[in-house]
Amino acid sequence: MTESGPEVSIVVPLYNEVESLSVLVQRIDEAFDGKRTYEVILVDDGSNDGSWEKIVSISSSRKNVFGIRFRRNYGKSAALQQGFRRARGAYVATMDADLQDDPKEIPQMVQQIEDKGLDLVSGWKKERYDPISKTIPSRFFNCVTSLTTGIKLNDFNCGLKTYKKEVIEHITLYGELHRYIPYLAKQQGFNKIGEKIVQHHPREFGVSKFGLSRFIKGFLDLVTLLFLGHYMKRPMHFFGGIGTLFLLIGGGITLYLTVMRLFFEVYLSGRPLFLFGILFLLLGVQFFSIGFLGEIFNQSRAEKEGDPVNISELAGFDTPARLSESGVDQGDVVK
Repeated sequence: MTESGPEVSIVVPLYNEVESLSVLVQRIDEAFDGKRTYEVILVDDGSNDGSWEKIVSISSSRKNVFGIRFRRNYGKSAALQQGFRRARGAYVATMDADLQDDPKEIPQMVQQIEDKGLDLVSGWKKERYDPISKTIPSRFFNCVTSLTTGIKLNDFNCGLKTYKKEVIEHITLYGELHRYIPYLAKQQGFNKIGEKIVQHHPREFGVSKFGLSRFIKGFLDLVTLLFLGHYMKRPMHFFGGIGTLFLLIGGGITLYLTVMRLFFEVYLSGRPLFLFGILFLLLGVQFFSIGFLGEIFNQSRAEKEGDPVNISELAGFDTPARLSESGVDQGDVVK
């Protein structure tokens, strides 16, 4: 350990993994074995099998092992977020507690970040020891996620990942967003994303927490993430576009029916087309209103809080104080 902290922080979210914890910490020790200084942050996501008592026991005898306990089960994203907040290392690694991830991969992934100047490295479980009911949905999920986000990764679901500390400082996790950390990082300008084939082991203890509902929730979060990423700062582009389409359709129908009534004496009462025209006009006005309200909200928020900017480097500033007065993240100051 240095005065500023360890080189690597390993964040391990867990739920009912009491049998694995001692073996996990031992394998992490063997993986590093003097290569780098490190700390282990075990985040108990509301376990009820004695996992917390085991964490307390391990932490009391180890200076570099820490524990966080939730009062109830909040999910993996919340566990990772709390671990990230307390990580002190220049690099932050994540892994699962079920002993299927091999901690020996972490020093190599950190070295890959340093050698290639990457922002993060994601593990790829090319050969998996999981039932087919888990592997097939996972492959489909990874394919769809890669296509929609534009990030060429083979395994978004792999819990074994390594980041520069500044990456996890600029993202916020909730729901099932832990699957999309590479995309969240890309949105913040961290585009140097690498991948490493990692060894996957069969589960030794306990049972898998996997369920089909996790993929359903994951896809819903992906839709939300893509929408917010494209239109959070410009809601009128989305809602206004839909509103314009509806107004054109409704206006066209209304114009057509007006011509028919004035010049051809066609009565409009009881005609479904007339009702559809009114409906499209109302929908168009509503979507425009939602877009305007979104723009007003963004404007008031920007005036009150400012627009957060992730600055990478600066040049020509005399002192960092000149930046701190502006209220934005000053990043690296270079003279």
